[in-house]
Amino acid sequence: MMQLLRKKWIVVFTGLGMSLTLSAQQKSPYITKVYDFRPAPGQFINALPEYEPGDTQEEVRRKVEELLVGEESSRVSLGAYGGYLVFGFDHPVVNVANELDFRVKGNVFVSAGTGVQSLSSEPGIVMVSRDTNGNGLPDDAWYELAGSEYHKPGTVHNYRITYYKPDENKTPEPSDTNSSLTDTTYIRWEDNRGRQGYISRNSFHSQPYYPQWTEAGELVFEGARLADNYVEEAGRYSFHAYEWGYADNRPDSDPSSGLDIEWAVDADGRPVSLPEIDFIKVYTAVNQYCGPLGETSTEIGGAVDLHPEAVSAANQSVREVAQTQLLANPVGDCLQMVSPVRQTVQVFGTDGVRRMSFRVESGTNAIPCSFLPQGFYILATQDGAVKFRKQ
Repeated sequence: MMQLLRKKWIVVFTGLGMSLTLSAQQKSPYITKVYDFRPAPGQFINALPEYEPGDTQEEVRRKVEELLVGEESSRVSLGAYGGYLVFGFDHPVVNVANELDFRVKGNVFVSAGTGVQSLSSEPGIVMVSRDTNGNGLPDDAWYELAGSEYHKPGTVHNYRITYYKPDENKTPEPSDTNSSLTDTTYIRWEDNRGRQGYISRNSFHSQPYYPQWTEAGELVFEGARLADNYVEEAGRYSFHAYEWGYADNRPDSDPSSGLDIEWAVDADGRPVSLPEIDFIKVYTAVNQYCGPLGETSTEIGGAVDLHPEAVSAANQSVREVAQTQLLANPVGDCLQMVSPVRQTVQVFGTDGVRRMSFRVESGTNAIPCSFLPQGFYILATQDGAVKFRKQ
């Protein structure tokens, strides 16, 4: 017996004849794919994850994926302002009415001492996207989840920052007042507000802070910048949390760490209605340097879909009245089918080998298949399987 396990199907072929059983595989509530990782410079870069000489962008992305996929995930740092991560699940995250939809895990902790409760909030702005073009890639429009700070005067929209690659052999300029800062002019930055500054190097992290897998002399990031949240109180350093709507902002156990797709807005701040999303992007939202603690850098430790078995209202109404159908069988040079939903479809040979995998939209689809040899195949969809003959 040959058994093929895919994200949404279990297809079983037995003997020379063929019996087909199809069952839905349980959706994972955790990250299953990292699409992109572009950190800004920072004291944890090249360490979370660890860079090895010769690593390419793709190899670093793969390392990040290994750290974040599944329930037992680890952490990665996004570096200073603008550094980002793009990831997804093995299914769309549904916008359930009047409920929080997903959570991005961070490493916020709470410590109490000297009468002051201290948080370690290093907030990241969260953006979402739907796979409108059906190609399985995060190349469609992005929408920001408008958290509690979105409309506040301290938030700067259309912010842009440029970091310049440092000369690792330059003469360091240590701090006169803080012995832990070994080079206060290590990595220079400029923004579109006429400001400039440096990411300092410290004695606790001696590796390069600029991503070593890129040869680019400049790194540019854009987005919204939240107001600084770093303060010193009663001799203790604290990063105050914002009220709601950000990653790595409140402890994972805090209900306020949850995120709602209903908060999505377009580039002009107008609310958008998204029945479900396919991709999530998180980027460091604050540009501030915090003395001996270094730059603010959002850290991500995974993500959780809070209701993975939910079906969006847009798809539910269609599924109740229709199933995927072939318009012609036998099939010629084009496989014509009607799909009730946007979905991924696969074609298997009778030997159990997958021959095709493609995305289809709701409605009529025409898929070229002239390269398939004559014979019998199985079309596996979300709602069943169809045997067809290629002539």
